[in-house]
Amino acid sequence: MSSCSNIKPPQSNIDLNYLGTQKTQWRDTINRDFTKKDQKDTVILFGGMTILQDRLVMAALEAKKEKYVALPNPDFESFRTGKAYGNRGQCNPTYFTVGNLVKYLQNIQKETGMSSEEIVQKYAYVTANGCGPCRFGMYITEYRKALTDAGFEGFRVFSFEHNKITNEDGSESELNLSPALYITPIKAVLIGDIINILSHKIRPYEVEKGATDKAIEKCYDIVSDALKNNKNLLFALWKCRKELAKVKLDRLQIKPKVMIVGEFWAAMTEGDGNYNLHRFLEAEGAESIPQPIINRLMLSIWESTYFFNKELDIEDEAKTNYFDFSSTKRRIITKLLEVTIKSYFTLYAKTIGLHDYTLPDIEALSKLSRVYFPLDAEGGEGHMEVAHLLESIHHNIAHLVISVKPFGCMPSSAVSDGIQSLVTSHYPSANFLSIETSGEGAANFYSRVQMALFKAKQSAKEEFEALETPEHIPEKVHNYLYQPKNEKAGTAAQLLYSLNM
Repeated sequence: MSSCSNIKPPQSNIDLNYLGTQKTQWRDTINRDFTKKDQKDTVILFGGMTILQDRLVMAALEAKKEKYVALPNPDFESFRTGKAYGNRGQCNPTYFTVGNLVKYLQNIQKETGMSSEEIVQKYAYVTANGCGPCRFGMYITEYRKALTDAGFEGFRVFSFEHNKITNEDGSESELNLSPALYITPIKAVLIGDIINILSHKIRPYEVEKGATDKAIEKCYDIVSDALKNNKNLLFALWKCRKELAKVKLDRLQIKPKVMIVGEFWAAMTEGDGNYNLHRFLEAEGAESIPQPIINRLMLSIWESTYFFNKELDIEDEAKTNYFDFSSTKRRIITKLLEVTIKSYFTLYAKTIGLHDYTLPDIEALSKLSRVYFPLDAEGGEGHMEVAHLLESIHHNIAHLVISVKPFGCMPSSAVSDGIQSLVTSHYPSANFLSIETSGEGAANFYSRVQMALFKAKQSAKEEFEALETPEHIPEKVHNYLYQPKNEKAGTAAQLLYSLNM
């Protein structure tokens, strides 16, 4: 099959040799299969989670003697590289992630002098895959096109879905995810979620700037050492608890809470992909509520059960007096998976000192949102964006809900945002901002966030000033381990309210 030979005008206006050149249609090429013999000599590249989680997962895989390397956090250079080699009209997560891989390989070539053929032979890349109403289903093709145009034709890209990794022709690869391999990395992801949640709770109130980041880095060293050397993770998290407790805080500062929802990658990434949204909010005097990966995992489990039950209902109409053992087995396995993940998350969270975080009840959220959102609509974050806004309204969780997504994201922009307008018309007091990222236009992005923050700050101030301040403020208030839960949204208001009860 012929590869890409796109014809592009050169940068110079003098060279006109491209004129009249015959164009050829780019055709997708299937890379060769990956065998067990290849695995021992191949470095597997991966990435796409938060910075901390990528590093922790790499440490967990290192303990299994696997050659996995996490890519660096994608930046604007990655974005520009992705646009240079990718198709037009892609969303910015595509450009950032595809460009990040190409840039990484190009840097290897520059630093080591390896040829493209040597890099193709030595490295491979594994990424998530899935179908849906957006460009995510085309990511694998985008990787192959960009890599081919960048000179790495034949580079192996694998996709994982559920419990298997597939070759690029869809056949099952010999690079499989056995339970022994993926259990520890999943634990690393859960621990990364917990530490990330705590960092967003602590950092906005630190007395010494940068103290939280230093403590988090120490936590990474402790946990990664435990993962690499098969040490007790609970003991490691207890040591992290002591490190975090050393960070001096002033938690009675009035700061609005901002819940961040939206398209998975845009809402989760830390860096240029969403204009450093989390750090920007903190710089503007706010506390952000991130969406951890476990929330998306819980949604996937719920969706699996929901659509499986619908299939059974259809089948049951045509069957009588029939017992399907396989369906019962699947229900049990799915429930065990959900319970196991929640149990590990809760155990790790309590050990490190995250007491007030409650994992979302996806079924309850589905009941909350089904009035507005058709639960049969798959793709993106499903009903969760609408549900999170309704949850925030009903339970006073945040002063502002920001839905961040790539420019033109179909599930989030076209579906969820259209429904959110109906929700906000029913709840005029809701402070909701839908905002898109394109890889450019940071000034406009920041301006819109600042305007929404103004209202959020006013709400946080009114909430706090409506409470009576006691004459004596106990020291425990400024310890991150003191996490009272009550009807107030802001951290300062929650603390003050708990003292008046």
